[in-house]
Amino acid sequence: MSAKAISEQTGKEFLYKYIDPSVAVQDRVRYVNVTPATDLNLLAQQHPWLLSERLVVKPDQLIKRRGKLGLVGINLDLQGVKEWLKGHLMKEITVGRAKGVLKNFLIEPFVPHTQDEEFYVCIYATREGDHVLFYHEGGVEVGDVDAKAQRLTVTVDDKLSDAQVKEQLLTHVPDDKKDVLASFIVALFNLYEDLYFTYLEINPLVVTKDGVYVLDMAAKIDATADFICKAKWGDVEFPPPFGREAYPEEAYIADLDAKSGASLKLTLLNPQGRIWTMVAGGGASVVYSDTICDLGGVEELANYGEYSGAPSEQQTYDYAKTILSLMTREKHPQGKVLIIGGSIANFTNVAATFKGIVRAIKDYQGPLKEHEVSIFVRRGGPNYQEGLRVMGEVGKTTGIPIHVFGTETHMTAIVGMALGHRPIPNLPPVAVHTANFLLNANSSPMTPASSRTASFSEPKTTNDVTPPKKSKAGLPPAKATTLFSSHTKAIVWGMQTRAVQGMLDFDYVCSRDQPSVAAIVYPFTGDHKQKFYWGHKEILVPVYKNMADAMKKHPEVDVMISFASLRSAYDSTLEAMQYPQVHTIAIIAEGIPEAQTRKLIKIADEKGVTIIGPATVGGIKPGCFKIGNTGGMLDNILASKLYRPGSVAYVSRSGGMSNELNNIISRTTDGVYEGVAIGGDRYPGTTFMDHVLRYQETPGIKMIVVLGEIGGTDEYKICQGIKDNVITKPVVCWCIGTCATMFASEVQFGHAGACAHQASETAMAKNQALRDAGAYVPKSFDELGDVIKSVYDDLVAKGTIVPAQEVPPPTVPMDYSWARELGLIRKPASFMTSICDERGQELIYAGMAITEVFKEEMGIGGVLGLLWFQRRLPRYACQFIEMCLMVTADHGPAVSGAHNTIVCARAGKDLISSLTSGLLTIGDRFGGALDAAAKQFSKAFDSGMLPMEFVNKMKKDGKLIMGIGHRVKSINNPDMRVQILKDFVKQHFPSTQLLDYALEVEKITTSKKPNLILNVDGFIGVSFVDLLRTCGGFTRDEADEFVEIGALNGIFVLGRSMGFIGHYLDQKRLKQGLYRHPWDDISYVLPEHMSM
Repeated sequence: MSAKAISEQTGKEFLYKYIDPSVAVQDRVRYVNVTPATDLNLLAQQHPWLLSERLVVKPDQLIKRRGKLGLVGINLDLQGVKEWLKGHLMKEITVGRAKGVLKNFLIEPFVPHTQDEEFYVCIYATREGDHVLFYHEGGVEVGDVDAKAQRLTVTVDDKLSDAQVKEQLLTHVPDDKKDVLASFIVALFNLYEDLYFTYLEINPLVVTKDGVYVLDMAAKIDATADFICKAKWGDVEFPPPFGREAYPEEAYIADLDAKSGASLKLTLLNPQGRIWTMVAGGGASVVYSDTICDLGGVEELANYGEYSGAPSEQQTYDYAKTILSLMTREKHPQGKVLIIGGSIANFTNVAATFKGIVRAIKDYQGPLKEHEVSIFVRRGGPNYQEGLRVMGEVGKTTGIPIHVFGTETHMTAIVGMALGHRPIPNLPPVAVHTANFLLNANSSPMTPASSRTASFSEPKTTNDVTPPKKSKAGLPPAKATTLFSSHTKAIVWGMQTRAVQGMLDFDYVCSRDQPSVAAIVYPFTGDHKQKFYWGHKEILVPVYKNMADAMKKHPEVDVMISFASLRSAYDSTLEAMQYPQVHTIAIIAEGIPEAQTRKLIKIADEKGVTIIGPATVGGIKPGCFKIGNTGGMLDNILASKLYRPGSVAYVSRSGGMSNELNNIISRTTDGVYEGVAIGGDRYPGTTFMDHVLRYQETPGIKMIVVLGEIGGTDEYKICQGIKDNVITKPVVCWCIGTCATMFASEVQFGHAGACAHQASETAMAKNQALRDAGAYVPKSFDELGDVIKSVYDDLVAKGTIVPAQEVPPPTVPMDYSWARELGLIRKPASFMTSICDERGQELIYAGMAITEVFKEEMGIGGVLGLLWFQRRLPRYACQFIEMCLMVTADHGPAVSGAHNTIVCARAGKDLISSLTSGLLTIGDRFGGALDAAAKQFSKAFDSGMLPMEFVNKMKKDGKLIMGIGHRVKSINNPDMRVQILKDFVKQHFPSTQLLDYALEVEKITTSKKPNLILNVDGFIGVSFVDLLRTCGGFTRDEADEFVEIGALNGIFVLGRSMGFIGHYLDQKRLKQGLYRHPWDDISYVLPEHMSM
């Protein structure tokens, strides 16, 4: 959603802070906000100016015409304000059909003035530019300003001047006020542009001898411009429309939405209602709400919302559990229904999102059964069969009535079932599995040369792009009528490998001679080639770092498909329009600021470029070309017969609903000739009428389908075109959003443009106008397919359409990754792991979520226990591990490992190389004695050998006892590291049999030589064996296996790595130069014949 209303306080703060300081705006910082939490007795103390001024107080909750409603207290002292607030604060009132509680107020200085000092000014945005309205009278009785105000239009990218304002707006203003007003209006317009306002109204604007006063203000800003205006806006709070409370669950979903690349929306309409929805897709969510209201459910409709844009399983789970939590708080005597609906997805993995919903249903199965909730599911799209299967299974296992339907069922049929208006089929038809669509139904192994004979009603013309018509001198170039052909070549901006592969598969199944993707532009890597499939074989598609190289090397390209982010889409589109070869640009990104989109539209019109989008999935021309993910995966392409042209063209706003139209049209006619989703923003790059006129001029198109929407007035141009006989082909049209007029308060639907700002923009008004103009308009979306079929059958009966013979399309192999996703194949994994899983929403260590690791304060020792031993070790074991790491962290610069690290560091090597150099010295002679000591002592102890027998045997075999002996420390000069560990082990370990055995060996060895002590390596080795054997977490075999595979040496490696890194950083910090060993520390012993 883009244009969002802000509070009067926020709007004035923006104005006072950022308007040109040279403009004489008064009372810039004097206002007070009052809420139920405000202590009225402290107001004077916190704001002393309240005691010296006459005051105005009013609610600040997006209420229109507050003066006429008696909701403004004027010319009061502070005590009068308090009395006024006592009569209004937390009082329920009704404004129109909206009922709400007054809880947010604004106190400002009262401005004494006369009626002739009041004016009205308003600035609002349209597709062509910004309109400035001015009237020389203002205030409560200003009347219909649209009819009588002076009006000035500032076209996109133009500036407003004082002279223009004076000449066109201030004709009825006294001369002594013209300069002040002109400079203020220009400054206001500049502020409006700089801070991305979409609407700004001041009534009244008061001009006295002291300056300009902004008394009442209403404003909306383009919320998508947050990434541009964040520094000036700060954290803006967008209040809900009056009559609708702001719920914490709405804020939670809004926060999820802000942190996700997907779209997640939730508006609570009636939390006590029995009808709840969880709908995928911005357009589909409106259609479901329409159908619920059409069937009499408006009073019971609890929420509006949507999830789309391929949310992850976790995100869908979070969204679903929020809905389920809300709907199971209060019981309803008739029970409740949950409608989990959606159109046919283009790219969302339905099974993945449904798994999130299933998790939530399992978590809430108790409350759902207690509240007698019935669930109705209808969905299509990638892997939808698996999604429906798991949804059906959870119904059986939990006992919750869940009714599941796929693309064989009309999209909104489940609403009638849920509300009892139509029977629930016992055994709905089973949709064919995804994999079966990919098999050629023809028995011939040959790939057909063409997927369909030409339509008998279609003239024999080539399918090439028609060049733009020559425009008259001085006029911008006209746009092409035919945007795509079977020879169209495109550049894709962004590394969208899945979308590109989908386009290539579509090309192949349409029997195109060559792939439609000529190149990819991706600024974040160097030039290279990316591997894709063309049917059965692999091909390479070039990837360029910059667009100039791509355009230069591929002059045949005339389409750019931009997957650039909302932040970079504007710049990349501007760059693409610099190249005359580009005639069509599809902008996929949602959330591009409206001001930027309008600039792109203006430039595109000047250059004769057709823009599809923003906020779109794109478009499709069966048999020729598809944009990105349009039409979904190959199963849907084949099911909807999009591999060959039909006779029906459509245009819609919604991407998901365009795929639903593919389904409806394929089931009721001979199929789609071309379809475009213009996008859900307020200002799409091209309009409904632009495409309807193209379809009118295309001979192969025999009828047109338009899926309009609440908001805007584009559909009225179609009405006029039909009346003027500019459009002569049959037009079937339905505008979604009919439910909006039934809601008590304004609801912003999923698409940014889906909001009516006046009666003519409502879906009902547009549907009636289209019906009156002669378009075929159904009574509801439920009947859209029937009307399309009726019109098509009539054209067939007249001979206008002669259906062509079907020919099977070529076979396209399924990608391995997708076949695995569908469970059609299996393959042994190359690797196995049992310690860590990073695939989900949260990192898992040996079955334990990372949040739990921190919640339970497991520390490094606990994490090491999970990752090394796959166990939750006792607290004392974790502490012992951490102590071992601490005592082995370093032993000075003289030992071989530290020495090597230092030499490497001084040679200018990096951290990793220096650390590796030191680690490579670890072995039996340095640091590697932990494992060897553990093995030697364990073997001797387990065999029943006495300590003296063990010492004697090792001496007889000529072997050193690992873990015994120290260069410096002795029985008389003990190693404090060993003493610290010994005290801890003796105090906390359940048993220390092997350690006691080693200490007995130490007594024997030190009696011969005092430095033959049990050193730190030996102590850790034998103590670890005691730990593994006695902590209760391991069997004897498991404990012995960890010793055998070298786990104990890992303690020394991990601990000493800290010291080596310390030495590396120390040498760098000390700026030590290259090390060269001194000659006098080297004994040169050469062979005698060499020395002679």
